[in-house]
Amino acid sequence: MRIVQIIDSLEAGGAERMAVNYANGLAKEIEFSGLIVSRKEGLLKSEINEKVSYLFLKKRKKIDYKAVFRLRNYLKRNKVTFIHAHSSSFFIAVLVKLTLPRIKIIWHDHYGISQDLSSRKNLSLKIGSIFFRGVISVNSDLRDWAQSYLWCSNFMYLPNFIIDSFATKERVLLKGKDEKRIICVANLRPQKNHHLLVNAANIIRNKFPDWTFHLFGKDFHDTYSEELKKKINLLKLDEVVFLYSSTDNVDSAIQQCQIGVLPSLSEGLPLAILEYGRHALPVIATNVGEISKVIMSQKEGLIVESNDVIQFVEAVEKLILNENLRKQLGETLNHKVQLNFSEKNIIAEYLLWLKSLTILAV
Repeated sequence: MRIVQIIDSLEAGGAERMAVNYANGLAKEIEFSGLIVSRKEGLLKSEINEKVSYLFLKKRKKIDYKAVFRLRNYLKRNKVTFIHAHSSSFFIAVLVKLTLPRIKIIWHDHYGISQDLSSRKNLSLKIGSIFFRGVISVNSDLRDWAQSYLWCSNFMYLPNFIIDSFATKERVLLKGKDEKRIICVANLRPQKNHHLLVNAANIIRNKFPDWTFHLFGKDFHDTYSEELKKKINLLKLDEVVFLYSSTDNVDSAIQQCQIGVLPSLSEGLPLAILEYGRHALPVIATNVGEISKVIMSQKEGLIVESNDVIQFVEAVEKLILNENLRKQLGETLNHKVQLNFSEKNIIAEYLLWLKSLTILAV
């Protein structure tokens, strides 16, 4: 097979990271694996395996004919059979298919606000789905939505997966005291609910003043970001809650922390949980999206109700006080992540599905 991933940017987000993960993972399994970025490069460019063919389209507007024909030439030259389009990149994939009918499009839905999908409408996506050979959804709710809304006949739920970093990078230096750090890996967006984390930190510091919170994620410098920073300053948490923005070496940061948290209001299947598990970090997360399908019992992590600061604080305090519990939860989650969310298993299932789609087309 000859497969390319298409993504709008290489900023440090979940969809972007999965595009890179698929490209890297497939490079070990098939004859040609490519990664195409349409609009903007970013931190994740350094994560691309040298075996992956890379193209930056430099797309400047919604319908950019130069970018479309640049993509068309690349696909023809490399005899690509499948375009795996992530999120909104389906649009340019459909445009190029109009000029190359033999190309098969797989669309990957990474939609993160999946708590209420009844109001999710996208006419261009619906029309574009006529040209999709198949749809991959990162959780079962999104798969059900796609089956009811899109004009396509092949649907699959595939969980996100993680890969081991292949590059040696400069170590990220964290503030705070060693062995007393809590990390949250999530871009600064409202659905990630960092305000809950800050409110919890304000309570926890009174009983555990040595423990600190370390927030990694892209800062969009918008109203949400500014309000969060004002709250940290107003509550005088500048030496308790630290903002680091994005990093291309989150592994280094996780390795220096003792607890991983995710206080989201809405999720799909967050990579942060899998990353915590890969590093055997005990996890506290809210009961949204597919998180409860990763952390299915109190032996694998602590689940609290969304936006419940009391439950969240109690869970953090429980782990702060019990180092043995932290170790047990981390090891159990690590085993589950390695068994069920590994690159090898997901890529094998993915390729088997693509082969079935090829047979159906004959």
